[in-house]
Amino acid sequence: MGSSASARVFTALLTKFPSGLCFKSPKHPFNLHRNGGTSLSSKSVNTVRRIWTFSPVCMGRRSSKIAGRKGAQDAKKAKRYSKIGKEIVSAVKKGGPSPISNTVLATVIEKAKELDVPKDIVERNIKRASEKGQEAYIEKFYEARLGVYGYGGAGMVVEVLTDKINRSVAAIREVVKGCGGKMADPGSIMFKFRRARVVNVKVTDAEKDQLLGIALDVGAEDVIEPYLDEDDPEEDHSENYYKIVCSTSKYSEVLAKLREEGIPLEPDNGFELLPITSIEVDDEAMDLNKDLMSKLLELDDVDAVYTDQK
Repeated sequence: MGSSASARVFTALLTKFPSGLCFKSPKHPFNLHRNGGTSLSSKSVNTVRRIWTFSPVCMGRRSSKIAGRKGAQDAKKAKRYSKIGKEIVSAVKKGGPSPISNTVLATVIEKAKELDVPKDIVERNIKRASEKGQEAYIEKFYEARLGVYGYGGAGMVVEVLTDKINRSVAAIREVVKGCGGKMADPGSIMFKFRRARVVNVKVTDAEKDQLLGIALDVGAEDVIEPYLDEDDPEEDHSENYYKIVCSTSKYSEVLAKLREEGIPLEPDNGFELLPITSIEVDDEAMDLNKDLMSKLLELDDVDAVYTDQK
């Protein structure tokens, strides 16, 4: 068919269906149909052509990074609640449900208050611990090393609090293998991290000098600035956090001082593993590593995943 003939056919279609071009979102390509007049036959409706007018809109790398940070903070809070719940069950199994006679349970409850764990979560887990068949939890760490398949040499430590060690190991190994990682020998990754109490403060909620002043007042060890990608605009840095590092004995004082100053905060999970030296990886490795961390955090037995990746 010649170009002039094609033009005549297309003009005829427009004349026949003056209001027939309906545009929808990129996820739903538009349909060529009649909005008014005689209804189309069922055959026509079922065989209507779907035409992409342009490529689907994809989330940019910067937006993806922000979404990843938000998701990580939400996951971190959920895991904090989960870990406290398991510690409560373990304490009750060992010494009973009364914090008056069970000093271990009393300590865990105080810790829950310090970490802003809702009261109903505490009460629910005390009740759950009394159920038949509920076993005590065992704390153990498993390590995963990335980089063998080109993931930038980043290392990870997976924190586990489980009542079934074999089940946890098998689940972690399956995820690590599926993502192209490799289980590391005991101790081969752990030495790259140090254990500390940490209070997280969003960069938009406080100035660095203000946090340094608070740290000095209460005797904290350090204030760690977040790693900021220089390619990202300033507004994209809003989901980054300062880390106030301190000893266990000073932790409550840091929390109290921040609350006194009206500064929003995110407590740690009882402690955090901080990398002694962080390594920078390329974008591809960063995405692969984040995917592995996300899948590990989906496992019920995993309470936290730490990495030395910037």
